[in-house]
Amino acid sequence: MLGPLTDEYLQTDNDDPALLFTAAYNNFAGQVCGYLRARGVDDPEAVTQDVFLAFHPKLQGLHGGLQGARTLLFTIAHARMVDHYRRKERMPEAAPYQPELDGRRAPSAEEQAVGALGVTGLLEELATEHREVLALRVVADLSVEETAAIMGKSQGAVKQLQRRALGALRKRVLKRNGTS
Repeated sequence: MLGPLTDEYLQTDNDDPALLFTAAYNNFAGQVCGYLRARGVDDPEAVTQDVFLAFHPKLQGLHGGLQGARTLLFTIAHARMVDHYRRKERMPEAAPYQPELDGRRAPSAEEQAVGALGVTGLLEELATEHREVLALRVVADLSVEETAAIMGKSQGAVKQLQRRALGALRKRVLKRNGTS
């Protein structure tokens, strides 16, 4: 065991960079993130990671141990915060999309197909178990094994239930279309 990663332990200039990085991250990541959050950065967690990514290559030339690392981290964090506001000034304000105000809407192909066939109404006429098995097998595209586990039935029972549900659905479609 190397011992605790304290400031006294990391005070020498010929420290292991991996240990110094670990100690710096463990001691200062929360503080850096809090600083960025307090300064109004939009995604402080992501910018904190950027700070530590920029910090890592500079470890070889770093002096002052953990206290030097802290100074360097907050210098980088401040620079990233300034960059954030400069970038924000140059970008136009994004307006949220409001679908109810968009006049370009058109029904989806699925909506048209379901509406034309009246499938929703046909499905509502089926027994509950028939609707369930068709929803799981056809709509959700689950296997017979997965459907059986969800419904608490055997695989053979699910296959039989699906066959009966499709038969009932077929009868209703034929009846609606006036054919036998």
